[in-house]
Amino acid sequence: MSVGASTVELTGVSKRYGRTRALGDVDLAFDRGVTGLLGPNGAGKTTLLRIVATSIAADSGEVRLLGRDPHRSHADVTAVRRELGYLPQELGYPSDMTAFGFLEYVAVLKEWNDRQARSQAVRRALDAVGLADQATVRVSRLSGGQRRRVGLAQALLGDPRLVVLDEPTTGLDPAQRADLRRTLSARGHRSTVLLSTHQTEDVAALCERVVVLAGGTVRFDGAVTDLVATAVGQVWLADEPGEDALVSWRTGTGRHHVVGGRPVGADPAQPTLEDAYLLMLGPDAHRVPASS
Repeated sequence: MSVGASTVELTGVSKRYGRTRALGDVDLAFDRGVTGLLGPNGAGKTTLLRIVATSIAADSGEVRLLGRDPHRSHADVTAVRRELGYLPQELGYPSDMTAFGFLEYVAVLKEWNDRQARSQAVRRALDAVGLADQATVRVSRLSGGQRRRVGLAQALLGDPRLVVLDEPTTGLDPAQRADLRRTLSARGHRSTVLLSTHQTEDVAALCERVVVLAGGTVRFDGAVTDLVATAVGQVWLADEPGEDALVSWRTGTGRHHVVGGRPVGADPAQPTLEDAYLLMLGPDAHRVPASS
């Protein structure tokens, strides 16, 4: 990797599925640390992550990963994948494999031929996600949350320099999500971690940087605190939501949390990342659940 190059560099990247534009002329670069991708369904998040994970190719633009063009040659894509960990939204698990066996199978696919080193790496990855005691259990007998953690373990296998996670918190309870945050926070000190999620609280708690995608384009790219700051003066607590609110919901106190507009008799409220995200989306926010 050349000195000064980013781990991930996307320049003018576009992708279409038939007549549908998934990404349009996206320019992004990512270095070490944890970056969260936010956006409504169909925003292009999964497409972007699949391109970075070498699962699909862009229609146009330049993609450089770890200083290489993954589509230049088989040797280049193989070199990238050896230092890449990827958790897709849906990951198939052979029902007859144990958790240990599945991770070892992934390691073999990455051409790790030293059996002892491979076994040690698998055990470290299972321990990192709290599944060391489930190593010999068949994947088919694990709970949904445990299977998701097996998927995360295979993405962290071998201490990859680039980690790509699509909805990693799906199926995890609050305690497991907290464990995931701790694991990824530590990983971000030495790797580039990209994660897509609908859980804005995970991004607020974990990520230094956030990218908001909508309609295949980048709406925002910057620090989480900077995105939250865009909502100052636009979030309220009110007895009634008013007619010009972007979104609102009744809270447990009986008052309404109002995003956008200016309800009569309202009190200013401290904005959250979710508030700022909804404001950034504007009319598209009506397609996003308030609990996203």
